Amino acid sequence: MRERILSRLAGTRAAADPALAAIEALDPELARAFSALRLTPAAVLLPLVERRSGLHLLLTRRTEQLRDHAGQISFPGGRVEPRDAGPLHTALRESEEEVGLPGNQVQVAGYLPARAVVTGFAVTPVVGFVAPDLAHVADTREVAAVFEVPLAWFLDRRNRIDSTRRWGGAEFPVCEYHYDAHRIWGATAQIVDEFVQLIV
Repeated sequence: MRERILSRLAGTRAAADPALAAIEALDPELARAFSALRLTPAAVLLPLVERRSGLHLLLTRRTEQLRDHAGQISFPGGRVEPRDAGPLHTALRESEEEVGLPGNQVQVAGYLPARAVVTGFAVTPVVGFVAPDLAHVADTREVAAVFEVPLAWFLDRRNRIDSTRRWGGAEFPVCEYHYDAHRIWGATAQIVDEFVQLIV
């Protein structure tokens, strides 16, 4: 699976203008709805933990007091700051700040396309491999919990729950996953789904 992921992501790059790329990837009706927003560039890391039993995706549950995405399941990440060199720098910086994952311990595999999020972000997902012996040190101001989900569990399509959502006058398909007590939905679920479709 590791080699397949590396092969499928080989040559991928972050969009020079993630907001524009995210809008252009939408169907026309949804693109019109998003055009009313000024999308802020952001980036997340999809950390693939290399365990003996196989690859696991590391996720976080955000604290309830955060302004954006409070209490939701997410990947480590955040908005691109002016000092960041780009989405990769943002994803690695935020991962170190949120869960104590050193950027120099991440083997970057590549990028998924930028995704528009209804909360006003254009999110660039960065996929990277991390060793299983790295300790997770959550920043309790932002992260309430850190947990892992076996990638094989996401690959089992019986675990995917499909529905639709209406926003901005447009209806579009969405999915979510329920793993143990965690409801993985919204942008995180869509990013997981896109990654799964890429590697199956």
